[in-house]
Amino acid sequence: MLTGQGPVRLGLVAEARSLIHTEPLHCGFALAESSELGRGRFGVVRKCVEVSTGREFAAKFVRKRRKGQDLRAEIIHEVAILELAHGNPHVIGLHRVYETAGEIILVLEYAAGGEIFNQCVAEREEAFTERDVVRLMTQILDGVAFLHRKSVVHLDLKPQNILLTSTDPLGDIRIVDFGLSRRVSSADELREIMGTPEYVAPEILSYEPISTAADMWSIGVLAYVMLTGESPFLGEDKQETFLNVAQVNVSYDDDSFSNVSYLAVTFIQTLLLKEPERRATAEESLRHPWLLPSDVPLTLLGLSLHDPVPRPAKPGAQSDAAGQAGTPGGAVAAAVNGEAGAAPEAAGEAGPDEDASPSFPGEKPMSRCCPLLQSCPLAHDIQREIVL
Repeated sequence: MLTGQGPVRLGLVAEARSLIHTEPLHCGFALAESSELGRGRFGVVRKCVEVSTGREFAAKFVRKRRKGQDLRAEIIHEVAILELAHGNPHVIGLHRVYETAGEIILVLEYAAGGEIFNQCVAEREEAFTERDVVRLMTQILDGVAFLHRKSVVHLDLKPQNILLTSTDPLGDIRIVDFGLSRRVSSADELREIMGTPEYVAPEILSYEPISTAADMWSIGVLAYVMLTGESPFLGEDKQETFLNVAQVNVSYDDDSFSNVSYLAVTFIQTLLLKEPERRATAEESLRHPWLLPSDVPLTLLGLSLHDPVPRPAKPGAQSDAAGQAGTPGGAVAAAVNGEAGAAPEAAGEAGPDEDASPSFPGEKPMSRCCPLLQSCPLAHDIQREIVL
């Protein structure tokens, strides 16, 4: 993991509202047997039970000094960020804070399903389905959009920092570990080298100003991993990984994406763009067609999530949506373009605005609803092949 270099204080929240308890943790909580849930460079997470209620929690023990540095301010910053995110169901909840001579202990909501990393790398029958990924990605984006509205950038979004409330049945996600998070503002440029190599955005490696767009790059990598079980930028060593990230060396080969829909690929491509300003925001990503309720575009057009929606045509090839109306992709294209054979309720009337795109009742035209499509390398083909 890359951590901030030097005595950086930009982006840290200096004060937390939570009452910091100084009595021993065992006065209110009992550590469970075999209680360790995870261990990192600077602390450990243990399962505990609140004595008065019997409720299960996760206690995160964080050392206040690391390599001779007093990092209490950074831990208090994490507490303040968790307070700021209170009320969003997809950010881990903070229950109580304790402090000893050497540690600060955060008593957090317990997510029994553990990290999503396990499902990402599982065998096919135990791995996430694409429909699972659609639901979980929507929750991740909801949590991240909430943080971004508060001017908070997480800066370490990866499978190990996304937990599940349960695995059987598949539960909901909780975003955790705000140790690297920062507040960003237009008044101060924040530049730090931090994050996890496989998920870090190119602008961080080149020491350019950090913005919420850095999280969106990480979400693009996260979506790739959740759908394929493969890490798109991982090299033989850290230097090769950094080079892959800096050059955006990413492949969408058929072996990895044979069971992944075309819309999922376009979602990733709106995020894995080198220029931060071209990436979709969290709010825009929530409006991407891949994440739309499946009973609208899929049921209406007789498609399932894994139907073979055609890939973009090769350069020079002609695409005729009307001539393909007998195929799933052609039906989608016909509905988008309002051509013969499209379901009436799918093809809206453009009216006097010549730029208006057909849409479902209550939906905005594509040009107004999904500005992220303008930044996608396959934007023209998306507009011909999808229904909003």
